[in-house]
Formats: sequence, C-alpha cells, structure tokens
Amino acid sequence: MAESCAEDAASLWCVSHEAAMASWALGAILAVLASLIIAANVLVAILLLCHIHRSGSKGLCFVLNLALADAMVGFTVMGLAIDELSQLFHPSQRFCILRMAFVTSSCAASILSLILVACDRHLAIRKPFHYFQLVTGLRVGLCLVGLWLVAVTIGFLPVFIPRFQRVSNHWKCSFFNVFHPSYMLTMFCFGFFPGLFLFLYLYCDMLKIASVHVQHIQEVQQAGLGPSCPPSRATSDMKAMRTVAVLVGCFTLCWLPFFITSIVQMACPECFPYKVIENFLWLLGLGNSLLNPLLYSYWQRDVQLQLSRLVVAVKRRFLLHLGSGRCFPGRNTKAVPAVSCLELHD
Repeated sequence: MAESCAEDAASLWCVSHEAAMASWALGAILAVLASLIIAANVLVAILLLCHIHRSGSKGLCFVLNLALADAMVGFTVMGLAIDELSQLFHPSQRFCILRMAFVTSSCAASILSLILVACDRHLAIRKPFHYFQLVTGLRVGLCLVGLWLVAVTIGFLPVFIPRFQRVSNHWKCSFFNVFHPSYMLTMFCFGFFPGLFLFLYLYCDMLKIASVHVQHIQEVQQAGLGPSCPPSRATSDMKAMRTVAVLVGCFTLCWLPFFITSIVQMACPECFPYKVIENFLWLLGLGNSLLNPLLYSYWQRDVQLQLSRLVVAVKRRFLLHLGSGRCFPGRNTKAVPAVSCLELHD
C-alpha cells in the first residue's frame, strides 16, 4: 500500500513538473514574441510619425494606427507571458475574462486596421484625382474612432453577454478556458470571413484597375508617345497592389488555421486538442502583429528612407557626444592656437 502511494505521488510529481516546464516554455515564447512585437511596432510608429509630420499624408494615419494596434497586442500578450512564467498567480474567472477581452480587442483592432489600409490603397487607385479631397483629417479621425469602437465591442462581447462565457475551474488564463465556442463561431461568421472576402474583393478590383492602366500605357507607347508618358502611375498601382497582396497573404496564413480548427473543434472535440490550438495556432495568429511592421519597413520606401534618416541622426548625436567627451579640451588643458588661411599662405 505504501509503495503504491509512493508511486502515485511520484507520478503526480512528474505530471506537475512536466506541466510546469511546459507552462514556463510557453511563457518564454510569449515573452520573446511580445517583446519583438512591441519593439518593431513602436519603431515603425516613430518612423511614421516623423514621415507624417514631414509630408502631411493623411492616409498613413491608418498604417500608424495598425502599428499602434499591433504594439497593443504585444503589451496585452506580455501579461499572459508573465502569468505563465510566474505560475504562482491564480487569477479569478472575472479577471481572466477581462484580460482575454483586452487581447481580443487588440487583435480585432489590428485586423480592422489592415482592412482600412487596404481600403485606403484601393481608394487611391480608384479615385486618384479626388483622393486628397476625400481623405481628410476629419474623415480619417472618424474612421479610426469607429474602428476602435467596433474592436472594443468585439473583444468585450463576452463580458456583456454571459452566454459567451465559459465557467472553468482551471486557473490558467487562456482563450478557450474563459470563452464559449459559440463566441468563436460568432467571430468567425461576422468578423473573420467578411474581412477576408473584403480583402479579396479590394485586391481583385485593384488588379483590374492596374491592368487597365498598363493597357493604356502600352497603347500610348505603341502610338509613339512613350517618352512623354512615363509609366509612373502604373508603377504606383503595382506597388499598392503588392502591398495589399502581401497583407492579404500574411493575414490569411496567420489567422485562417486558428479559426478553421476552432470551428472544427466545436463539431469534433477530439479532432484537435485545445493545447494545439492555443499553444501553436494562436501563436501563429499573434505572429501577424510582428509581420506587419516588418513588411512595411521592407516594402515601403518612405519607411526605409525615414529609418535611414533616424539612423543617421542617432549616429550623428552619438559622435557629437563622444567628441565632446574626448576631443574638446578641458579646463586644465591649453587650447591649440588657431592659424588663419592667410598666415598659412604667407
């Protein structure tokens, strides 16, 4: 009897030790991912602020909002990482619901910002001569306010509707421990799929417009007016299309597996365990917040130019600070006498 009790205690200790190690590993991954998300998006936000201040472009405010939303995703995920690493904090059910609501709101704001960026690029191609008249500061502000209101409503929907909450005795704050699967179905039907279809429609329409512009330029060149009609318009259209295509592709690859497996989980609970969805597929969705600033810093020439200016300014200040500490004479040293050019000539 004593031996069986000892074996049971040893097996329980092994199970708890493995669970603790898995929790610590997940917390470390979340901490690294959140740190990279915060650093990359804060840097891109600073670059965009400087560029908006220089150029006064209102459309870049949507990209700035995307960077801020992704940075907020990193901040909210950092709280989950701290919980995983500490393993001593046992939050209440209410606290877990509020925390996951903030995470969901940040992710929803990031996805909605992607849609606004795509709409802005589509408007720039569809209405190039009326773009600056349509995209005013007031309209941009109203769009951003409406975006955050919708994002907060989506994220805090389980807080206002108890039917979307799931009572769990598990102390860990996770998506499926606090939210009911019906909430996932609601987000899937009224959030993810409409956004994905809107992405695809905008990209297909931009592709059609760009193909028409290229065809017109080819007709002008065949008529012998090629040098007087440079293909700058087609080039800008292709850049906008490329940006939207990359955003759509990364958004689909990052979030589609998570939503698909979550819906399958409702019909077949044994097909995909919750740990696979939460520990792997959800991390893939969070990785979209890290890819967005990297894509913009790589594809957008304005961001690259502003980054090079920032690097040059930081390097110049560092060299001036270094020179003031080493090169200039102090109080007890004699300054080198100045010699004018005329004295050297004589």
